[in-house]
Amino acid sequence: MDILVLDGDGIGPEITEATLCVMQAAAERFALPLRLIRAEIGFAALAKQGSTIPPDVIAEARAADGVILGPVSHNAYPPVAEGGLNPSGVLRRELELYANIRPARSRPGTPRPVAAETDLVIVRENLEGFYADRNMASGSGEILVEPDVAIALRKITAHGSARIAEAAFALAASRPRARVTTIHKANVLRISDGLFLAEVRKVAARFPQVAHEELLVDAAAAHLVRNPARFDVMLATNMFGDILSDLASELSGGLGLAASLNLGTGTAVAQAQHGSAPDLAGQDRANPASLIGSAAMLLRHLGAAGAADAIEAALDTALAHPDTRTPDLGGALGTAAFGRRLAAMIKET
Repeated sequence: MDILVLDGDGIGPEITEATLCVMQAAAERFALPLRLIRAEIGFAALAKQGSTIPPDVIAEARAADGVILGPVSHNAYPPVAEGGLNPSGVLRRELELYANIRPARSRPGTPRPVAAETDLVIVRENLEGFYADRNMASGSGEILVEPDVAIALRKITAHGSARIAEAAFALAASRPRARVTTIHKANVLRISDGLFLAEVRKVAARFPQVAHEELLVDAAAAHLVRNPARFDVMLATNMFGDILSDLASELSGGLGLAASLNLGTGTAVAQAQHGSAPDLAGQDRANPASLIGSAAMLLRHLGAAGAADAIEAALDTALAHPDTRTPDLGGALGTAAFGRRLAAMIKET
């Protein structure tokens, strides 16, 4: 089981080290043949190789069974022509990671802004939509017609819509409630979201065991706040899924706990939902739970369900008590200590 480890920028190296500590404990406990391969991306790679994600790193990612991707500070990178590529976007395109799986689950005892329990998964299309860095073969999906007029192009394809729908319905079929809510804005975006919905309905017809509803994106946001427990699997195009997953994660405890996994037909990439938080870098205060949870998703995807379950159980136990939380959740443990505590819990079980 070869895992490529990319630290990223800001708090990336710290939360990645804590995550590897936990993964190695799980590998030891369950006798997993885990081999960690390190490579540099972000500012470290830019300084040494002139690119924030050099071609050899992409090749290593393609050859690995999985990737642990730390957060990156891509907004602060220089222009693409000067090597400032977004590693996350590049890997999604190069590895054709069309599905972004983002669970939002309230953990026992963990502070959250609403009393309602949350246990849902957002299945987000990852390669189309309004995202200018991944919706064109050449050039950008944004156009500045004149200094005060900008146009953004939104790409929706039948193929892309069908395969993300397949991922959502297959996931829902494996969950107890077996329900998919498709998020759209077809009352305004009649052609693009109309195409998306048409493909989703074809897939839904092949999953009669899965309940299906369609909901406007603005109504979905309102219902998430009012009653997140109503949702099981939420299926969305790229931008809608990106926004709603952050909302769902905050309702269930915060982005510091928000795991995600990027899937295609080959290598899978585990990635925290949050950013690189450069203001916290080097202070041993960042919460690594999001990346640790993402690593658990990756291990489960690779067939190591026992190790994934052990990591999830350790997260539940640690996050339930203030004395074993990080400062963002009212605790006192630093980033490294939190990782060591989870590793000890896994070894003790």
